[in-house]
Amino acid sequence: MRLLVDGNNVMGSRPDGWWRDRAGAARRLAEEIAAWARREGHNVAVVFDGQPFAHSAEGIEVAFAERRGRDAADDVIAARVAADPYPGGLIVVTSDAGLAERVRRAGVQVQGAGAFRRRLESR
Repeated sequence: MRLLVDGNNVMGSRPDGWWRDRAGAARRLAEEIAAWARREGHNVAVVFDGQPFAHSAEGIEVAFAERRGRDAADDVIAARVAADPYPGGLIVVTSDAGLAERVRRAGVQVQGAGAFRRRLESR
């Protein structure tokens, strides 16, 4: 399974105080996704808004939107979907209705951020 994850959207799906330390919360999420991906054998890329940070999320790709502002990571995700030779084999994880509509037009499956978060937390 190949997943392309809207990292900020998943991070924001659980009000656990992530906004007090966005970089720390993003790092923890990336590492949690990496552990899950290794266990499940999935190919995962996570895209975040904001400044790049050091992480130990081995086994997944962690990418950052180059520009700042609203929907920056969404634009990166949509561009990756458009460039993918087999978008029908991708699942985009987001609860952003605009991004979901954009990628569904390319034949991509969409999974909600909350549902994905529950998958991560169920062991």
